[in-house]
Amino acid sequence: MSFTNTPVTRTLVVGLIGASIAASLLDIKHYFYISIGTHILRYHQLWRVLAYQLCYLNSSEVLFGAMALYNMRAIEQRWGSRKYASFILVTALFTSIAPPLILMVFLRPLSFGVLDFLPAGPTPIIFAILAQYHAMIPHMYKYKVALATGPPTGQDTAALTFSDKSTKYIVAGQLAMSQFPGSLLGAVVGWLVGYAWRNEALPGALTRWRVPGWVVGMRGQKTNAEFENMRRRLENEGASTGTASGIQQQAGQAEGNRRRTMGQQLIDEVRGAF
Repeated sequence: MSFTNTPVTRTLVVGLIGASIAASLLDIKHYFYISIGTHILRYHQLWRVLAYQLCYLNSSEVLFGAMALYNMRAIEQRWGSRKYASFILVTALFTSIAPPLILMVFLRPLSFGVLDFLPAGPTPIIFAILAQYHAMIPHMYKYKVALATGPPTGQDTAALTFSDKSTKYIVAGQLAMSQFPGSLLGAVVGWLVGYAWRNEALPGALTRWRVPGWVVGMRGQKTNAEFENMRRRLENEGASTGTASGIQQQAGQAEGNRRRTMGQQLIDEVRGAF
């Protein structure tokens, strides 16, 4: 239960908490949410599209967001920090543009301006990670919660079935419903982006792109080609050493035979025959 081998997750959790506290202390919370009619259409504050996922604006969302990121650190452990960081950046690009665009082009006109608000927070990114967690991490056990208070009978009683992963979904679900319907829109878009990544529906250049190794602390690590060259060199040295040892052993035996007299060699052969 730690951040072992998960530097990207640690950075996300610490950054989310730090940015949310800073926004509160500096009294700049009003810069991190989006009102389509006011901020985008009237004042053309397009920079909010890149800023609204940087932090949450209340303590409960900060808590659940940090818990969700921490609970899904197994994705980074399986993928490696470099691929996980690349996934986060590509996902952030799509989830920064898609929810405001959908809200402005479709939902706001269809609702006659009622649906106009997009709350702050990285809920879309969290749900993109949750899509990977749902597909990759199997459940360890299941349990049932009975709906009836009476003693169990021979017949099947009404019960709800949960697994060890259910708490992770409940935490993420709290984020999706915290500022309905804007938070739900971000959650749905994030899940779809994560699902598209997993099924290679996004452009191949983006899914294959990786951040530089130094971004996640991979300085000085050898490439696969260098390791392969080292392996071949060691194998060649081992083969050369083995051949030299065999030649030396044969030479030693021949030298020993030359040192024995003819009579000793004949006696050894007669002994071997009997």
